[in-house]
Amino acid sequence: MNYHEPVLLKECIEGLKINSEGLYVDVTFGGGGHSREILKQLTDGKLFAFDQDADAKANAETINSRSFTFIEANFRHLKKYLRFHGVTKVNGILADLGVSSHQINSAERGFSTRFDAELDMRMDQNAAVSAKNVISEYSQEDLHKILGMYGEIKNAKTVAAAIVSARINRPLNTVGELKGALEKFAPRGKENKFFAQVFQAIRIEVNEELKVLEEVLTQSAEVLAPGGRLVVLSYHSLEDRLVKNFIKEGKFYGEAEKDLFGNVNKPLNAVNRKPIVANEEEVKRNNRARSAKLRIAEKIE
Repeated sequence: MNYHEPVLLKECIEGLKINSEGLYVDVTFGGGGHSREILKQLTDGKLFAFDQDADAKANAETINSRSFTFIEANFRHLKKYLRFHGVTKVNGILADLGVSSHQINSAERGFSTRFDAELDMRMDQNAAVSAKNVISEYSQEDLHKILGMYGEIKNAKTVAAAIVSARINRPLNTVGELKGALEKFAPRGKENKFFAQVFQAIRIEVNEELKVLEEVLTQSAEVLAPGGRLVVLSYHSLEDRLVKNFIKEGKFYGEAEKDLFGNVNKPLNAVNRKPIVANEEEVKRNNRARSAKLRIAEKIE
């Protein structure tokens, strides 16, 4: 199975500051690129990897190591599954967010604007809500909200109205049908960007990506041992903002809470002030690295 080449691999592994006897979690196993690299550095340590994708599970089955445990679940259940395996504290957690190239390149998954396929976009293929449900059942008001918030689309209200009006005449079940209904609203010369934003908005809604990210960040801070590292790769500004706020303020929105002495109440300290980004050579080799931002934080002792 041809998965993507891991982005900023060396920087991610260095960011974890691996202790060969420590306990680590890769919450986004995917093709296993990061996991395999972590395993190389463990002797008596253990790695727990999470993924809800059936293809990722098949990939995990090719790893034969006593140190490795694959957990077929959404990483929003991090604490619950670690507890199930008798683990309450870990030394490092890695999250490589976003959709894998493998998922995007699998036409039938409906993630990509390049292929005509049924509108699906579920990372967990057993989930109840697919992109088709969002497009055919959501109210105009809800569509306006997700296109504006998650897609950061300027004419979100018009686009939402166009979807609702098009679906009255015929169902919008496929990528091609949705694009056909919205073609005339795409800015000239920026059609690809426009459709990427529309698809991003729907995908985030289908998979509750931002809500799930808030849950995993909160739980990560609770399960990291003092001095443990959190390493997060994000691919769009909405995710990066949540990660940045949580590391800096200890919360996702609003003012940071402070103690009597004016110190911010937060569980983590930033290791890198600015996000680490890929160099030109990596971007040339791997297009996915273009928008990647890496943030590293350490659990306060």
